[in-house]
Amino acid sequence: MKQLPKEYYQLLEQLQAVDFVLVELTLYLDTHPNDQDAINQFNHYAKEREKFKKLYEGNYGPLLQFGNSFSNTPWDWDEGPWPWQV
Repeated sequence: MKQLPKEYYQLLEQLQAVDFVLVELTLYLDTHPNDQDAINQFNHYAKEREKFKKLYEGNYGPLLQFGNSFSNTPWDWDEGPWPWQV
């Protein structure tokens, strides 16, 4: 397997942490849909996730398939490791 830099793992961990926060806030907002503070937090972390996603994909390739992430030329989905493999 290809050796990956320390920054790769740090960025992937940041993405996972933000994803966790977004899932938890989603569950909370399902039962508290009028909580403006929670909605503001959700929107903040959604923007953070987009920032981390762009940074990750710009350096290491796509995160998601099915049109959620763009591909470079040449097609780079055959390059590994994928995020779920590390």
